[in-house]
Amino acid sequence: MKVFMIGEAANHKDKLAAFLTTSCDIVPLPREAAQSSEFDSAISADDVVVSLRFSRRDGPAPDFRLMHVPGAGLDGIDMASVPAGTGICNVFEHEIPIAEFVMAAMLNWEIRPEALRASFTTDTWPDVYRSRVPHGEICGLTLGLVGFGRIGRTIARRARAFGMRIVAVDQFAEDTDGLADAILPPDRLPEMLAGADFLVIACPLTDRTRNLIGAAEFAAMKPTGVLVNVSRAPIVDEAALYDALSRRTIGGAVLDVWYGYPAGADDRVAPSRFRFEELPNAVCTPHSSAWTTRLPERRYAFIARNIDRLAAGEPLLNLVREPVPASRPAIQDTSVP
Repeated sequence: MKVFMIGEAANHKDKLAAFLTTSCDIVPLPREAAQSSEFDSAISADDVVVSLRFSRRDGPAPDFRLMHVPGAGLDGIDMASVPAGTGICNVFEHEIPIAEFVMAAMLNWEIRPEALRASFTTDTWPDVYRSRVPHGEICGLTLGLVGFGRIGRTIARRARAFGMRIVAVDQFAEDTDGLADAILPPDRLPEMLAGADFLVIACPLTDRTRNLIGAAEFAAMKPTGVLVNVSRAPIVDEAALYDALSRRTIGGAVLDVWYGYPAGADDRVAPSRFRFEELPNAVCTPHSSAWTTRLPERRYAFIARNIDRLAAGEPLLNLVREPVPASRPAIQDTSVP
């Protein structure tokens, strides 16, 4: 068995090797291998591919046994390009750092520690002290969550400890732990938006959620409301978001996910058609909410465990698409009636 690690995943081949008990060759491939068939001749039916992205436009992909995505999102995987006989698994482990990022974003928005620090000098201390401006606090504010899965629930648990009110919109979730004050169906999204001080996008990108938040939704929000997107950028309409921030329809946004990403090592791709980073009420970060020093170790330990299970013929964890068994020719009945 060979394990092909594509693009960013290849940077973690040593971590995967350290956790694997199955003997296999680990083969790093460049980012371009996610879209190009140039390297497909090396991949065989018993192999594993580890990549955040996979598609084929220049011909069918070769048969291989397992497509393991080193993240939770599957929007980078063109399901039609993955052979029907290939199982697809994903991995989580990112909900804790994302929740910490969201809490930091909300606290920073209310407390503004960098502005406080910048205002302080020995020479201006007496004047600064006498004229200091009160800052906000998140206790008592309402956190609106679009999505109440692993990420949403992990955020809610921490926000609850800070005394926030939690209202989530999710079609399927049940609040068995009592983490939310209310869980509303999707058709009550405007009701949630009207009361949310912070609106956190924590749902997956699907055909149903693409452009879920647009001009009408921004108009329904408080003028002081703040959008925090740590999921996928296209869940929020790009032009409507820029317009809402520019016109101060909403108070601001913390944006960690983007509308354009580089596919190759030399790509110069803009994150958006608009210069969000130039807006004073937008905080822009480079898709780093989950990107901690400890995340890769947890993720590749999970992937190694799944590869070991695959080799041992055991059921796979986080199997999001089961392989379709190859059809066998029908056995003809040649007996004489």
